[in-house]
Amino acid sequence: MDLGLAGRRALVTASSGGIGAAVAGRLAAEGCAVLVHGRDGPRATAVADGIRASGGEAEVVLGDLTGDEAAAEVAERASEWRVDVLVNNAGPFVEHDWDTAEPSDWLDAMNGNVVSAVRLIRVLAPPMRERGWGRIINVGSRAATTPLPNMVDYSAAKAAVVNLTTGLARHLAGSGVTANTVSPGVIVTAGMRRMFEDRAAAEGRPASWDELEPQILAEYAPNPSGRLGTEDDIAAAAAFLASPLAGYINGIDLRVDGGITSVA
Repeated sequence: MDLGLAGRRALVTASSGGIGAAVAGRLAAEGCAVLVHGRDGPRATAVADGIRASGGEAEVVLGDLTGDEAAAEVAERASEWRVDVLVNNAGPFVEHDWDTAEPSDWLDAMNGNVVSAVRLIRVLAPPMRERGWGRIINVGSRAATTPLPNMVDYSAAKAAVVNLTTGLARHLAGSGVTANTVSPGVIVTAGMRRMFEDRAAAEGRPASWDELEPQILAEYAPNPSGRLGTEDDIAAAAAFLASPLAGYINGIDLRVDGGITSVA
């Protein structure tokens, strides 16, 4: 299926690896020029090189979005690039429960997941509105609606991402610019694998992924689809929402979680 993205230009934050890299690659495969973002130059360059090697168009922009000055530089570069698809994928997390999360941890979670997106939206949304077309896709989490007891601050921040996206869609009403959230479930990324492997090793349990994956599915992420999610699952959803085909989808939280999230 042709998603109609040829000629569009996108910024995907935190796309030097993981879900972000998958989203960048999928958008590029659909004909979208992609601005690959990260904080590690060699990693971001490797993703951009891979896109170019596959016949796509990609450039790199570096910067820490948790700081005003660096985020402003990224936003300026993206604005000069005339980005009309913004995928806010950056969203750091650290495991904290209610007993261990300090006020500073809550602030860090909000800054990294919410304010980092706002810094870019404030700069890039107005030109999209002036041009009469744009897509803003914020990456949330299943934790937004089913808070995780070991990630309380992160869960609250992702709930704020969903809320701000709905408000943004209403703010941009009638402009041709849509705003939606994609909320992943349990997605197998390199970081996720390391987290569970390290945890198993610390507990003296078998730590190979082949042994861990069915345990994680059964104990941590049982879902009607019967498997864990992949980066490509999220990339496909983001690419569709970025496309002209999704022009009548606005202000939603698209849960790509295998059905693990119960409907309230």
